[in-house]
Amino acid sequence: MSTRVVTRAERANVEGLWEDVATTVWPEFLYHDRVCNENWHFLNEVFPDCQFFVQDDDAKQVVGWGNSIPFAWDGAAEHLPGGVDGVLELAMAQQRDGIAPTTLCALQAIVRLDQRGRGLSSVIVRAMRSIAAARGFADLVAPVRPTRKSEYPLIPMDRYMRWTRHDGLPFDPWLRVHARLGATLEREASTSMLVEGTVAEWESWTGMAFPESGEYTVPGALVPVRVDRSADRVRYVEPNVWMRHATAAP
Repeated sequence: MSTRVVTRAERANVEGLWEDVATTVWPEFLYHDRVCNENWHFLNEVFPDCQFFVQDDDAKQVVGWGNSIPFAWDGAAEHLPGGVDGVLELAMAQQRDGIAPTTLCALQAIVRLDQRGRGLSSVIVRAMRSIAAARGFADLVAPVRPTRKSEYPLIPMDRYMRWTRHDGLPFDPWLRVHARLGATLEREASTSMLVEGTVAEWESWTGMAFPESGEYTVPGALVPVRVDRSADRVRYVEPNVWMRHATAAP
């Protein structure tokens, strides 16, 4: 496999290369995060050199995608934002205020479903580290969405993220990829994404019925969603895991 990383700054027009992948990766409800929907377009407009795709030159197709954003951070784990939503809002506010960034934050790393198992996730993380290093940043941080956490929605994230295998590596495959690349676990990103909607909207997004108020486990959700039928609202607060890479890591 011959792959190369191409940034949006190098090739601005990538329409048609990605739509078939972008709409099949995440659970439907995650596409309704307000903060992401209001700010995502700024990534390409303001930080095109931090957005990229991985091209398989042999197959002549896009096999992976990475999105990241620079922001100012003092290096203290307790000062990291709540997660994806928080870093998006913080980074854009800092950009407007002219605050120089110090760190790159990974927002999304996606491999085509039919291309998984080829080591492309590591290619994407290394590409982000290279982008961070090119900007003179010492760190890449990532609010990682553990891939198997949805199988254990009732286990608190601060416990799940510390599960390990017999070899000492993380139990979760995506956390394990980061760990193998030298990342350290910083802390839980307890409010990484927020998705709210009406009962009818959530029923359409999930294919489930919510006959009464309470907490429900939903396919693809990392923790239960909370349903309030009297207010006609469903609320999902997704936790992720902050991990930190040194840009000089192997």
